[in-house]
Amino acid sequence: MNQMREPSGLDHKRSVQDYIDETPIWRDGTQVAATPMTAMQWRIWWLAAAGKFFEGLVVFMTGVTLPLMAREFDMDAFQHGLVGAASLAGILVGALLLGGLADQFGRKLMFVSEMVIFIIFLALLAVSPSFGWTVVFLFGIGIALGCDYPTAHLVISESIPSVARGRLVLSAFGFQAVGALTGTLLGYLVLSNIETVSAWRLMYAAAILPAVLVAVARLFVPESASWLLAHGRVEEARQAAERLLARSPQYPKSIELAHRHHGHPGAAGHDHGHERTPAALFKTPHNRRATILAAVPWFLQDLSTYGIGIFTPTILAAAFGHQAATGRNLSDLVSADLLAAEGAALVDLLLLVGICVAVALSDRIGRIPLQIIGFIGCAAGLLVAALSTYYSGDRAVTMVVIGFMLFNFMTNLGPNAQTYLIAGEVFPTRIRGMGAGFAAAFAKIGAVLTAFLFPILLADFGTRALLFMLIGASLLGAVVTWCYRIETRGRSLDEIGM
Repeated sequence: MNQMREPSGLDHKRSVQDYIDETPIWRDGTQVAATPMTAMQWRIWWLAAAGKFFEGLVVFMTGVTLPLMAREFDMDAFQHGLVGAASLAGILVGALLLGGLADQFGRKLMFVSEMVIFIIFLALLAVSPSFGWTVVFLFGIGIALGCDYPTAHLVISESIPSVARGRLVLSAFGFQAVGALTGTLLGYLVLSNIETVSAWRLMYAAAILPAVLVAVARLFVPESASWLLAHGRVEEARQAAERLLARSPQYPKSIELAHRHHGHPGAAGHDHGHERTPAALFKTPHNRRATILAAVPWFLQDLSTYGIGIFTPTILAAAFGHQAATGRNLSDLVSADLLAAEGAALVDLLLLVGICVAVALSDRIGRIPLQIIGFIGCAAGLLVAALSTYYSGDRAVTMVVIGFMLFNFMTNLGPNAQTYLIAGEVFPTRIRGMGAGFAAAFAKIGAVLTAFLFPILLADFGTRALLFMLIGASLLGAVVTWCYRIETRGRSLDEIGM
């Protein structure tokens, strides 16, 4: 049998990404078609995917828990908005303040810390004594999830082959949709068996043990070798790369790294303090373009996605004619919540379908075309839902469900998936965490505004006007994406931003 060997005649002092991207060659000269993934690379991927799963689980399960919280704490419309916006506001703060710390202290430290923070606040939420503390604990959960936005992307993208980066990052991101569907189904399961107002506490508590297991497993992954190399820690980077690329039979047999990152700590003439501040995101033409592309479309996308996602059960309950049930007895409340959860599960299923299509196409078609197509498709889905308000009865319900299903499919095919992917790719290594964190934080301003104002605007202006506003935001997202486009499909992270 032929043995695999390393390519001959190459400069053996290369970057981390060079070693990750390299494909082995058989002794007869036949090159392997794809770069083989190691067990450690897959472990990192699974642990990062778990973070996105918990985000979808907690954020979208709020739609099921909200009616029960409202009954227990006697909440008004303003307080509904606070609960819906609390975790999203935390994501904003976490992405902005903690996400950038991955550039300063390393990817692994933040990868572990964010999960510990998540577990602490999740446990506190399950035993929350009052409305005020519930908002505080949801905010704390959001801080942890916000840190995960840039960090999870970075630990994947800096550990896997460039040719597979799009589909693997998006596959992990797709677990947000799995979490959203699981959260809705979990809520349905709990309500079906425990008909009490406090059932919402058990829904959140069910995630604690899985989160602990993920936090422990994250302790045993290596630091990003690319981050270590960018900080001049060449020997540590070599050791981390060896752990990352350990396989049997071993390939490559030895790793010698060349420092190729511009602006590392040892380079002369760089203002390193300036590079660790948000000003670095606007310092060069490329960084400015990257920041606008990463942040603005994501902001416009989040205006729709989180408002629709969190309040889908509420809207569907209204469409089915059960909005008045919240003012009656507990049995009516649970019945209405169960019916809305069933509809939300059907709608959320299209999030999963959309991300599967995005995984299949992102490395073939590219990020920019899919994001533009997705934004236009989102506008079409919202238009169908908006037009349903001109009808009544079964036709209106059918149009709302179809519109939301189309929206969920197109958002995960396009902007919800691609904005996350692009934000972790378009920035140089030195500011990649800060750039991705800034983009996520800016986006969550839109999510917070929508989640907070959605129930108020829904009551004051009605569903139709609100949906037409979101249609305009989706179309604007397509325009901004085209004007500031940077295609990263198949490009090595070492090349981007140089």
